[in-house]
Amino acid sequence: MGVLWLEEVDAGDVGIVGGKGASLGELIGAGLPVPPGFVVTAETYRSFIEEAEIDEALFGAVDVDPEDSGALREAEATAHELIIETPFPESVREEILTSYRSMGTEDDEAFVAVRSSATAEDLPDSSFAGQQETFLNVREADLLRRVKECWASLFTQRAIYYRQQRGFPHEEVDIAVVVQRMVDAEKSGVLFTSHPSTGDPQVTVEAAWGLGEAVVSGTVSPDNYVYDRESRSVESVTVAEKKVEMVKDPDTGETVQLDVEDDRRSARVLSDAEIEELVSLGETVESHYGTPQDVEWAIFEEEIYMLQSRPITTIREDADAAATGGNGGPVAVDADTDTPGNGDQATGDGGETDTERTNRTGDADGGDVLVDGLGASPGIVSGAVRIVDKLDHLDQVGEGDVLVTEMTMPDMVPAMKRAAGIVTDEGGMTSHAAIISRELGVPAVVGTGNGTRVLRDGGRVTIDGDKGTVRAGADEEAEPAEEFEPVEAARPETPVKPMTATEVKVNVSIPEAAERAAATGADGVGLLRIEHMVLSLGKTPERYIADHGARAYQDELIDGIRAVADEFYPRPVRVRTIDAPTDEFRELEGGEGEPVEPNPMLGWRGVRRSLDKPEPFKQELAAFGRLIEMGYDNVEVMFPLVNDAADVEGVKRHLREAGIDPEKHTWGVMVETPASALLIDDLADAGIDFASFGTNDLTQYTLAVDRNNGHVADRFDELHPAVLQLIGDTVERCRERGVDTSICGQAGSKPEMVEFLVEEGVSSISANIDAVRDVQHEVKRVEQRLLLDSVR
Repeated sequence: MGVLWLEEVDAGDVGIVGGKGASLGELIGAGLPVPPGFVVTAETYRSFIEEAEIDEALFGAVDVDPEDSGALREAEATAHELIIETPFPESVREEILTSYRSMGTEDDEAFVAVRSSATAEDLPDSSFAGQQETFLNVREADLLRRVKECWASLFTQRAIYYRQQRGFPHEEVDIAVVVQRMVDAEKSGVLFTSHPSTGDPQVTVEAAWGLGEAVVSGTVSPDNYVYDRESRSVESVTVAEKKVEMVKDPDTGETVQLDVEDDRRSARVLSDAEIEELVSLGETVESHYGTPQDVEWAIFEEEIYMLQSRPITTIREDADAAATGGNGGPVAVDADTDTPGNGDQATGDGGETDTERTNRTGDADGGDVLVDGLGASPGIVSGAVRIVDKLDHLDQVGEGDVLVTEMTMPDMVPAMKRAAGIVTDEGGMTSHAAIISRELGVPAVVGTGNGTRVLRDGGRVTIDGDKGTVRAGADEEAEPAEEFEPVEAARPETPVKPMTATEVKVNVSIPEAAERAAATGADGVGLLRIEHMVLSLGKTPERYIADHGARAYQDELIDGIRAVADEFYPRPVRVRTIDAPTDEFRELEGGEGEPVEPNPMLGWRGVRRSLDKPEPFKQELAAFGRLIEMGYDNVEVMFPLVNDAADVEGVKRHLREAGIDPEKHTWGVMVETPASALLIDDLADAGIDFASFGTNDLTQYTLAVDRNNGHVADRFDELHPAVLQLIGDTVERCRERGVDTSICGQAGSKPEMVEFLVEEGVSSISANIDAVRDVQHEVKRVEQRLLLDSVR
């Protein structure tokens, strides 16, 4: 049973032909249009490794520590060599080739897709999607090797790491290979037969020109069509600018990426009639399986083909779960129903205050408000105050304490992770404390002005991150304090993200926030800062390298970046190289020699420091190089505080020295200075793939306003006409030159900025974790208005 034709299998054969093979067989059995093909069974793979007696060596080679990147790389290489270098048994070889030849003619070889189909795909608590290989437009000369490469892809570094982390024994996972006739798609995409969050009777269709790989991989922004199954009509149409398409090269048969002609870029891919036919087919699939489906499809010569179907697993069982505490975590306690604890913030002696006694009788205020400020991260929590006025006091902050400090800095992150709540004297909604608190889901009140002076160390308080208050006394209902309410549960429940032509990404400051960031449904990470990974080590990069070695420093970066890249794969993750100012380095061990600068934000930081002091920079790039070798093709490098083409050329030189080809891997720069905005043509000519606006720096450098200076902070305005003109002109110039543009500064979360950027044609907007859903809906609203205006 080396080979089975798709029409011979169904949903009950997952253990034999894997998830993809079983799904395709089931579709054919339901009478749906599926391209012909066969499956090299999982039993064939198992027999291959056992009869060749490489199974023990194979599983032994991949039984490694998943956190040891060197061991992972060696395991992948060994497994690949064992499989690729072991010859096929002659009987299996002939069976595969004979089946393939029957799909073509003697004079016309068939072009086929060769797809991995693992027997452990898309389980309820684990998704292995994207870990194994797919090859398009394959002919006989390459077929057998491609089958082996699919088998070998069961042991990529990413797949080994994932199974080890999930406790999945390598020897219990088999793999089949689907060999299916290619559809030379003129247009293709995906559709959800029901709303992927609520299950409402709404079909969402995404479509682009050429092969569907461009849509699935995120290479192109597709058109979006919404069809209401109750009214039986197309409810909305969003036409994207489709810059590229993937097609088969007629001469070589290889899959190539081509620019889309101007007249098709902004043209609608699907007609209403095609949408209705797709909806009909989708409903047939859903009816057959008895559950909403996610379907990949293609159109060739006016015929629609179903390429794959899988159940939608994101529909909520209870749409109100998060709002009612159904997520398994504690629900925020309203002040009206607080039950006070036995602490006394006002006296610090553990006695009960008059306020607390009053509260027991139902005082709606829930206790004295000791200090107030901005509610920077929502949620209500109680804990003991720990005042930190020196970095060497951070160890005093234990699990469940409330960290109170003048202002937080990156080297405070370890303590912030332990804290149940955070209170600062200084800072606003875009301060370090506010950003990190929201990412951690820790309630925070910032900008109190006097928190460190009024609050008593050791006293019990309840902080309200919604109202921006710190009240006397503890709240038994909110304890244990470390079990704070996650920020997404604190926000009103909103539907799954709407499909938009403008990508909406998310900013991530610390790897621990990756899971929550990915849960927003963002299209990727627009900004992952690595300085928090470095500064949390407590040593400057130079000192850490001197004490522990360059490899250990790389490992620290790789571990942090990989945590985010895994959560988002295959969605892109843009990682910014280190951009800490000298005053932050000076606080670390080894920072004694850092220069004392009058204004560090204008000083030795960003790419200028990296190019002047290249040794740590080289180790950063070496870490990126190792990530690429490990298969993390979704990691994109971004360089901060670039001014001109000379900076870019210096960066490119170091990329090449690190073994990273700037022509083959996606990378870009931050536009944070008027110089970089005004010289964007030069930067584009130097080869950047994208430009991302850092609005905090761009605004303060344009307006000569220090945003941390209370005397002029009221003049800090990211929507100032001068700032908007720099951004708008840069977006226009980049669009003309095929360079993507994005925004990852805090202003990207503001509705006014979102509207401006969408109208200007920005490629993507990256927002804070707690703002992603709002931005997604705002982008959708603006895009629909622009579309309606164009029709009118």
